[in-house]
Amino acid sequence: MTPEEISAYVQRDHADDLKTASERLQSVARHTQLEESQILSERTGARVVMKPENLQKTGSFKLRGAYNKIASLSQEELDRGIITASAGNHAQGVAYAARERGAHATIVMPRITPPIKVDATRALGATVALEGDVFDESSAYAAHAARTQGLTFVHPFNDYEVLTGQGTIAMEILEDCPEVTDILVPLGGGGLGAGVAMAVKTFAPHVRVIGVTPEGSVAFQQSFASGTHNVQAASAVHTAAEGVAVREPGGLTFALLEKYLDGFVTVSEREISEMILLMLEKHKMVVEAAGAVSLAALNVLDKVVSVSSLEAQGLENAEILDVPPMNERVIVPILSGGNIDTVTIGAVIQRGMISRGRIMQFGVELPDTPGQLALIAQILADLRANVIELNHDQFKAQSHYTNAVLLEVTVETNGPDHIQQIMDALHMKGFRVNRVY
Repeated sequence: MTPEEISAYVQRDHADDLKTASERLQSVARHTQLEESQILSERTGARVVMKPENLQKTGSFKLRGAYNKIASLSQEELDRGIITASAGNHAQGVAYAARERGAHATIVMPRITPPIKVDATRALGATVALEGDVFDESSAYAAHAARTQGLTFVHPFNDYEVLTGQGTIAMEILEDCPEVTDILVPLGGGGLGAGVAMAVKTFAPHVRVIGVTPEGSVAFQQSFASGTHNVQAASAVHTAAEGVAVREPGGLTFALLEKYLDGFVTVSEREISEMILLMLEKHKMVVEAAGAVSLAALNVLDKVVSVSSLEAQGLENAEILDVPPMNERVIVPILSGGNIDTVTIGAVIQRGMISRGRIMQFGVELPDTPGQLALIAQILADLRANVIELNHDQFKAQSHYTNAVLLEVTVETNGPDHIQQIMDALHMKGFRVNRVY
């Protein structure tokens, strides 16, 4: 997309375009209902109301943008066939929309895409091609195929009709919660963030929009901080949140975010995992890693920097966003998707439980004499630590020539204080304990 095209889109009458997108989606996308979170409100001191796009058709907000784009295509463009690239959620949105419009869709996905997303896309009638190790490589492959085969390319985020469709999320938030003060939105390629920010500043400019990325996905942070007003591609992306694992955001989405985004913050993988676990335990909702990014930002609201100061002064000198006290704020995090496979969710749950002190593993060398294992078991039982796994192995002991045995124990615990009680009790009995995690 040329700079002239980007400028023209930025200057468009967004209100009319957003209203048109809303009308197109009225009988297609679900108007997802906001849900209050008592636990997150108590933790932050603000009123937290979640926008659960993980409950959207196809399990993600991406249906909105994909359908709005495909609904805008001519019959000739539909007849040529549609091709796109996606880490999974946009793929299902395009496949669904193409099926509704009677067009054939080819979806190019990275080879790391979870099987649940691949299978769901094929189930919607699309042809899936696994090409590239990351989204950007898949996108290059799809764009080349579109040029050489005459297919209609639907970009997953750097497209005005796509991001305008995503902006309908903000319209629903403003309708359902007019008292909202802050909206937290995950940033990957920028389509969701740009659409939401554009809609908010069009209809309710007093509401703050805060973009959130994982610490291992630095493209937006680098781009804002460069002060060049141009996208700076990241050399690598390291995050389990594959839905926002993008090396190079879109030029159009970046231009709109530069104009409309108020604040920016990064979150850790640990914070993301903990929020996935919290959603399961407290709200009985499945949220994928990218969908939990905005929730994780609730832990670091004191670190949100002003985008304007980030651009003007760089990362080191960026100013913290000026906001009212927490008890005066109504914060809406957007849960962007819930498409997560069972293997991944199992690993995420385990990481979340470890980080919250809900699971601990330790190793201890014991004399190879009767009763030692029973003594350890009694200590754990007295402290109500539930044993998950035991490994009693004399060949692992460092001092195995002195008749010692290494006992490795994994236990379910109630938190850091409980772990400390267990460690103290073992030390009092004379055991030398090595905590693994």
